[in-house]
Amino acid sequence: MYSLKVQASFSSAHNLRGYKGKCEDLHGHNWVVELTVKSSKLDGIGMVVDFKCLKKELNSCLERMDHKYLNQLSFFKKINPTSENIAKYIYDQLKSPIPLLSCVTVWENSTSSATYEPGL
Repeated sequence: MYSLKVQASFSSAHNLRGYKGKCEDLHGHNWVVELTVKSSKLDGIGMVVDFKCLKKELNSCLERMDHKYLNQLSFFKKINPTSENIAKYIYDQLKSPIPLLSCVTVWENSTSSATYEPGL
């Protein structure tokens, strides 16, 4: 099995509704997002998929959240913009253009991340 990963980042603000603590207040992160694709096969030139294609799709998705207040985006108006929900949102946005997508990990800082992988 081959596993490829690419990373990109975006900056945004959010607050967690119903959270009892500092994260209930408006605050921001410089998020790092990692996507993973998996395949047991390579194409004719020995690749699973071109890294350039993965980065293009990921950056296009993240651009819609960059320098935004996440709570105001339609998806997060009723769903809390937690790291877990952001990872699932990104996965759902990228699954169609990247059929081999395995999981998405969202880092809100250098020591804390959440991964969405369907079927777990």
